[in-house]
Amino acid sequence: MERINIKTTKRTELVDITDEIQKIVSKTKVNDGTCFVFCPHTTAGLTINENADPSVRSDIINALNKLVPEGGRYSHSEGNADSHIKSSLFGSSLTVFVQNGNLAFGTWQGIYFCESDGPRSREVWVKVI
Repeated sequence: MERINIKTTKRTELVDITDEIQKIVSKTKVNDGTCFVFCPHTTAGLTINENADPSVRSDIINALNKLVPEGGRYSHSEGNADSHIKSSLFGSSLTVFVQNGNLAFGTWQGIYFCESDGPRSREVWVKVI
């Protein structure tokens, strides 16, 4: 298992981690297999989405903040209940096929670390089989 360290700079942020994960896949020399990506945090998650147009990231963040506002009336008393809900919407893990030594994506896809309670120092775990 490999770890990717991520330093986020905003409360809610999508960080493209595709290249870092591809470097790990390349290092393993696995030609055809599976790449598992896991986020060990309760206020962050992972998603696969378009990585060609940066406005997609801001659209996702804006819609997410409208759907689950920071100042909502939540029972959780730490002030980050919205972050826990957002991370649940994204999910904590992804599985991506490896073909010919590369992550196998559809057109325009990339992997994003989804921060909901930043800025923070985070990590993502990656295992290639």
